Amino acid sequence: MLTREAPDVTFITRGRLHADQVRQRLPWLAGLYHGPLLNRINQSREEPAVTAEDQRYTVVLNVQRGRSMRFEAHVDSNPLSGLLFFTGHPQGGGEICFARDPRVFGLKEIDRDCTMISPQPGHLVLFDGRVHPHYARRLNDNSDIRVLAAMNYYTASFPESNRPPALNQHLYGDPALSM
Repeated sequence: MLTREAPDVTFITRGRLHADQVRQRLPWLAGLYHGPLLNRINQSREEPAVTAEDQRYTVVLNVQRGRSMRFEAHVDSNPLSGLLFFTGHPQGGGEICFARDPRVFGLKEIDRDCTMISPQPGHLVLFDGRVHPHYARRLNDNSDIRVLAAMNYYTASFPESNRPPALNQHLYGDPALSM
């Protein structure tokens, strides 16, 4: 599995606006994912990227509210992930933390030796997260809100068909949704 949570973690509170909701409520963001952003990405890469065909995980909004939410420590199943930050936060809350050691599990191990990216509104971070575990840190204050668009891209050398079927079950809960 792609999770890199410590074995004692059984539940994580997080907020998400699913891809179908993004298409309905923020069509400009879905358009950006499929058009101008993809074009810009492909101008800077040797191997072209393509958008996800499965509409459940094209572009979603990840939302954290207050100190009780965060996003799971994990590695990605796709070769190119994009994070477009809508909010910024002072250092010490809401950062994306990337472990330098690909073998680690759990927040303590990731935090022991990691690279952090602080959220800045309008910044786009593109990365291959298949090897290095990463997660989003909790926010500093209960009144803080962190919003980012998370986007999945694939390539010919690592197509969407490589996505583990169990991931869809983990994210969407319905075994019938697994591909």
